[in-house]
Amino acid sequence: MTRRVRLEDVAAEVGLSRASVSMVMRGAPGPSAETVERVLAAADKLGYRPDRAAAALASRRSRMIGVVLEVRSTFHAELAEEMLAAADRIGYDLLLGPRTPHRDEARAVESLLDSRCEALVLIGTEAPVERLVALDRQVPLVTVGRRMPGAAVDVVRLDDELGVGELVRHLVGLGHRRISYVRGHDAVIAADREAGYLAAMADAGFQPHVIAGGKDAEDGAASARTLLAGDLPTAVLLFNDQAAIGFMSELTRAGVDVPGQVSVAGFDDSPLARMGPVGLTTVRQDVPGLTRHTLELVGERLDGGRTVRRDVVIPPEVVVRSSTASPLAGI
Repeated sequence: MTRRVRLEDVAAEVGLSRASVSMVMRGAPGPSAETVERVLAAADKLGYRPDRAAAALASRRSRMIGVVLEVRSTFHAELAEEMLAAADRIGYDLLLGPRTPHRDEARAVESLLDSRCEALVLIGTEAPVERLVALDRQVPLVTVGRRMPGAAVDVVRLDDELGVGELVRHLVGLGHRRISYVRGHDAVIAADREAGYLAAMADAGFQPHVIAGGKDAEDGAASARTLLAGDLPTAVLLFNDQAAIGFMSELTRAGVDVPGQVSVAGFDDSPLARMGPVGLTTVRQDVPGLTRHTLELVGERLDGGRTVRRDVVIPPEVVVRSSTASPLAGI
């Protein structure tokens, strides 16, 4: 039977003390970026995995982080996958709490707490601020994606308003004037993205056009049917990639060319945006960055004793693909 790779083996591989390697694997402050990179590369090479059972027994801690996500969201799934790998490298394990139309966030949180999770990460939460603050008094909590000004809760998020504004400016630069926006669901993130559209259209001196939508492909398809019944704009922005994919599919079925007749853009840069015959122009969610900051905040609370809550904002990046182009002359 193959012997389990130990922390001492990693230390010998990189020529450092066991204590130094332990600091890296725990994500403790002190080691340089070069040292962290060397240690993690050696751990991957040797196949080192932290002995969580022994660590939990010695410290009386579970070293488990609960993550609540929406199972139908490809972006949430991508973020959870990245977190699983990153948490494993620093000696934590993740338990996933799925949120579905038939299983709400409160139920998912309850199950994770019953499983002795030491901290919680809520992706795209729509819970009232008061409930989140109360939950944070029970266990360290990080919300990912949602702006919560003034709330004593750790937040890691993209600048949604700026991201949509950059998409509008991209389309304006291509020559578009009639740009519609398909709003998301009734939540803070959706409101911020819509605000970014409205502000950017006002700055450009163009009349905004907002229609009802949602966050699923079916919602995107329904909004396409709404626009097809009238005078089509030359460009359409949608709340997220899933809605944008459904929107483009419905246009294609109706014989409308993307981007020849209508340019389309989404938000998230999920795997869906990179697939299919027409690549989707979108705003990239920095998944590695969101993961790194989220786990840093968790570690600072669990291992560092930090008490002041933080709001980490990541700048957006527009990814241009083939779903957007200059409008045809005369359209």
